[in-house]
Amino acid sequence: MRVLLFTGKGGVGKTTASAATAAAAAARGSKVLVLSTDPAHSLGDALGVPLGATPTEVDTGLYAMQVDAQRAFERSWREIQSYLSSMLERAGVDALQAEELTVLPGAEEVLALLEVTRQATSGPWDLVVVDCAPTGETLRLLALPEALTWYVERVFPAQRRALRAVRPLLSRVSGPAVPREDVFDAVERLHRELLQVRAVLTAPTTSVRLVLTPEAVVVAEARRTLTSLALYGYRVDGLLANRVFPQSQDPFLAGWAAAQAAQLEAVRADAGGLPLLVSPYRADEPVGLAALTEVGRQLYGEADPAPVPQDLPDLLDVRPSSDGFELTMTLPLARREDLELTRTGDELAITVAGHRRVLALPSALRRCTVADATLRSGRLVVRFEPDPDLWMRS
Repeated sequence: MRVLLFTGKGGVGKTTASAATAAAAAARGSKVLVLSTDPAHSLGDALGVPLGATPTEVDTGLYAMQVDAQRAFERSWREIQSYLSSMLERAGVDALQAEELTVLPGAEEVLALLEVTRQATSGPWDLVVVDCAPTGETLRLLALPEALTWYVERVFPAQRRALRAVRPLLSRVSGPAVPREDVFDAVERLHRELLQVRAVLTAPTTSVRLVLTPEAVVVAEARRTLTSLALYGYRVDGLLANRVFPQSQDPFLAGWAAAQAAQLEAVRADAGGLPLLVSPYRADEPVGLAALTEVGRQLYGEADPAPVPQDLPDLLDVRPSSDGFELTMTLPLARREDLELTRTGDELAITVAGHRRVLALPSALRRCTVADATLRSGRLVVRFEPDPDLWMRS
């Protein structure tokens, strides 16, 4: 199953790009589902058809849907929310306020990925195209599965064991303040679901396509997004520059075209060999299947719009070295001043420009000390040397 995610700064045309790519793939004979996790609900507007929470046939081989984030939220978070609300109400918080306070920011968008995973793993599709929320929200939701795993695997079991032992006593004293087993079960179920989400989104057949417009502010955000996606372990297979002005004799348009050309040259230099697709500025807004199919034809020609990525670098690698081990992480465009590493016990925390990932170290590296770290040509190399005391003990 091929999964292709489109993201980019708000307003760059990622919905148009994702719908056009899906239309182009369907025109080649693939069975394609394009779905949106963006709460803006603009996919149906772009296709010119009303969409709901189940796949709607738009044309032969092409289906579309708008993920019902609220329903996903109700299904996966309601039991946990009920417990948290009861805690707040016992503290004197109004019931309505308690319910609002227990809605995690961005939770609906995150849980919408559960529907993406369900369609990718059990649907009849050759290709699933995902119109994601703008980059800030997308990075938050893509980071959540691994972050929740850290909590559930390290903190959650100890809390559950302790509460099982003392629940009979605490229940008589604290009442509903003590979590019931179904609350713990709900957390574990959500954890399993998000692990499956991450497995699907980091599979070799899944990749991200980054949409931008050739403007300085947008390109700067695209650079940061490219780094952050690699940090979290997501592969980018290409970039798409949208609304590019053609050459013109008109001084105003010629000025825009020259400025955009300079930005595109910088993007190509930064892309590290990734393909850069260019979509020109059009006289009319591409709305409806016919217009989107034409956009897809201009973008991809006769080529497959979503080939399975080949020869993409391993984003994370551990291998022996002459004096120990090296952990290598691909971090395109990362800057040394934005990078921070912290070793705590069996974990290595890597922070890049405010985005943080905690890696559970493999067994061999747990028995080593960090010797040094270098950042060269978009690759972070952390060198580990064996700790004699720990290796002797093993």
